[in-house]
Amino acid sequence: MSAPPLLAVDGLTVALGGRTVLDRVDLRVGAGELVGLIGPNGAGKTTLLRAVLALIPIAAGRIALAGVAPERSRGTIGYVPQRHEFAWDFPVDVGQAVMSGRAHRVGWLRRPAREDRAAVEEALERVRMSDLRKRPIGELSGGQRQRVLVARALALRPPLLLLDEPFTGLDVPTQELLSELFGALRDDGVALVTTTHDLPAAAALCGRLCLLNRTVVADGPPAELRDPAIWLRAFGVAQADGLLHSLGVAP
Repeated sequence: MSAPPLLAVDGLTVALGGRTVLDRVDLRVGAGELVGLIGPNGAGKTTLLRAVLALIPIAAGRIALAGVAPERSRGTIGYVPQRHEFAWDFPVDVGQAVMSGRAHRVGWLRRPAREDRAAVEEALERVRMSDLRKRPIGELSGGQRQRVLVARALALRPPLLLLDEPFTGLDVPTQELLSELFGALRDDGVALVTTTHDLPAAAALCGRLCLLNRTVVADGPPAELRDPAIWLRAFGVAQADGLLHSLGVAP
């Protein structure tokens, strides 16, 4: 008997501004899986992550983390937003920024406990930022900022990690460091879901790709998603040609 999924999304429909952004989306992610969400701009990838985080209302369907609704799972899901969404001009250092990821557990009026400090140190070590813990976040490079966001999410020690375009605009060494880290987290049993526009990197890193364009067009291991018709449905003719070539598939 197979283990139940850590993340279960059933018939998810989301409407924003009178427009249906997601339509009856189904997704299952088990512990130790790394799933890449692939789709064109406006396909609903970030919206799906925000729905799982209970940051936006849903029109229909059900989301559960280990059988619990997202509203009751706050503080247990790690989230790495796109870098521009974080306030880098806020006057805190790296360690304080990472500790802010545990705010739901620490509370706003309490001092961090020993467990909180240990979780932050562990997260900084995993992204190789321990020696920069006292540096103001406004002085960081783009790659260092991304590593801070990942550490901030890991400070929760979450069973599920959601990543929104984690490789965009990064230098090669930082991409390699994060790819190695995400693979290690997967091997440790963490469930990871990442949005990305880098298809070759996703195919190399992710055990599954979920093609999304308002609804799930296809879901499976990269080697099984080589039918050109799938990519044409997900991306349209204009974008699909280049994507197919990047996978080594003739359109």
